[in-house]
Order: sequence, then C-alpha cells, then structure tokens
Amino acid sequence: MPENLRRLLEREPMTTSAPCRLDMGGTLDIKTIYLPLARLAPMTFNLAIDLRTSVSLFPYEKGLVKVTSRGFESVEFPAAAAPYQHPLGLMFAIADYYSASGLHIIIESASPPRSALGGSSAAAVALVCALAACRSRTAILSRKEIALVAHAVEEGVARMPCGLQDQLASAYGGINAWRWVLRNGQPDFEKTPLLTGTGGLDLRGRFLVAYCGVPHASSDINGRWMNHFIQAEDRTLWEEIARCSRAFIEAFQAGRLGAAVEAMNRESDLRKQMTPEVFDDMGELLAACARECNCGVRFTGAGGGGCVWALGETAPVGRLKTAWRTLLAQRPDACLLEAGIDYRGLIAPSGVTLKD
Repeated sequence: MPENLRRLLEREPMTTSAPCRLDMGGTLDIKTIYLPLARLAPMTFNLAIDLRTSVSLFPYEKGLVKVTSRGFESVEFPAAAAPYQHPLGLMFAIADYYSASGLHIIIESASPPRSALGGSSAAAVALVCALAACRSRTAILSRKEIALVAHAVEEGVARMPCGLQDQLASAYGGINAWRWVLRNGQPDFEKTPLLTGTGGLDLRGRFLVAYCGVPHASSDINGRWMNHFIQAEDRTLWEEIARCSRAFIEAFQAGRLGAAVEAMNRESDLRKQMTPEVFDDMGELLAACARECNCGVRFTGAGGGGCVWALGETAPVGRLKTAWRTLLAQRPDACLLEAGIDYRGLIAPSGVTLKD
C-alpha cells in the first residue's frame, strides 16, 4: 500500500456500500444459456433492496491482507498468496487484482450470510469500488466498469460461468429489467428501469422477503442447470422460462400484478420441475402458503435454501405476512426480513462520483 494511502486510511477508513437484490429469471443472464436462446431475447428482473453490504478499508501489517466478515472466521494471508477456494477467497482475488497489501477489509452485511440475496456480489462490487477509488487518479468511476470487474473476478474464482445480474443490481440499484445480448462480439446488456422511485407502481406492502433459516448452496443447482442445458436436456423448459420472465417483466411494467403473479408462479414451477430442491422444506411451506393467498412466490438466486420472496396486492400480502410469521417461527434463525426498495445502488467513498 502506498504510504500516502496508508496515512489517509489511518485518519479515516474508506467505506463503500451496495444493496442486495430480489430476482426473477436468473440464470438467463449466463451466456451459456442466453446466447443459444438469443431468438427469445432473454431478460431477467431484479429489485435492489435496502439490506446493504458495506466494505471498509483499514491499514494493516505490511505485505498482508486480512478479511473480516460476519458469519465467517476472520482470516489473513500474505498478498497474492490466498487460496481462492476459501469462503472469502473472492475478496482476496479482488485485492490481488488491484495489487493491494497491508490492508484490512471489513465487510458488514444487513442480510444473513449465504441467504441467496446476492450478498457476495454486493460485497465484491463495493470492494472493487473502494480499491478502484484508491488507485484511480480521477474522482469519477463507472458503475458499469465496476460491475464488470467484480463479475469477471467472481467468474474466474468460481471456475464456471456466472451471471451478471447480481453485480448490476448492486451497482445501479432500483428495479430493472436486463436484456442479455451480444454486441461487437462481446456479451453485453441493455438496462430498462421499471420503477424510478418518483412514480409508477407503488410496491409498499406488496412484497415480502423471508429467510428460511438455512444457507443456500446455489452453485450445485446452477451447475446442474447448465450441464442439463449443454447436454440438450430441459431445453424446452428453458425456452418457457425465458417466456415467463419476459411476461413477468411486461406485466410488472404495466402494473398488472395479477399477470405478474401468474408468470412468477409458472416460472417457479418450471424450475422446480428441473430441480425439486430449489425450495427446501421451509420454502415449500412458504410457497404453498403464498399461493393460497393468491400471491406470486419464488426462491431468490438459485434457491436450495436462503430466501423466498412473494409479490401480490396489498390485502393478500398482508394476510401472507401473518401466515409466514407463524411458519417461520417453527425454525430457529428463520424470519421475515424488513426490506424496502433501494434506489441508490452503489455508494462510493467521499469525494468520488459515479457515472453510469
């Protein structure tokens, strides 16, 4: 770490933060799937929620990088010597990308660890922003470039194709539809804001988020989905998933919650047909209850534990909230999460401006 940066961090740590997300149509943002399905113009939906992940940088022993994050044991390694398969390996890989050392990275998240809300991607986006701000000679950083760097490092560490929607939700915030395209020979995206926070559909009291009390293991499910797709299994189901995702987005944008609920439940059914374990035992109870209340319901991320979210009109969601509380009380650590919409997206360190 340059001595001038050390002195700066000794006076005041550098802090950034980014939101987690809810989603619909995930995995369609992975090029393994969206490129062969290009004729269907695959799109995904995500809603940034105000359960934020913050990253702070402090000076540390020369030549070492330490990472502290709730839900994990603090760990340190010599710079460029961390094993990336470690649960916090992504953070070390990002530090290595920026040749950072003599640094203590502290991650604080308002969401439960491994809750399938995109928390690791939010932490990655926030860390990339902080380290880019340390290295940059300008006071302007690009949200898109930050998201792309975070995604590229995460995909490399994962050793398998990864989607980009989590990083984009953290970088941009708000409620957006993302269309996945190929532009100039490179994978790219088109962003369509669905709600801006200044008008349109009022979602207050119309969605719920529940943590099922157990962490998710989405890599196994995602890997199976992609392997089946590559082996020409479930192709027709993926085509229908792409249509459901687009139908959901169009209905949501038009304020037709009934049609959005229908598309959401259909998409969940298709996923469950491919991999029944996308809902764990608690998730199954929550999903059945949501449908009884005429709400749409879906696991977050690739499921397999973590969170479930529901969407519907105010009265049905109110009834569902009471019913979900009763169900969640049956499992330790399971709970409703108090979550609103986050329109801010990534928040950069003081003195740094973000552009799209």
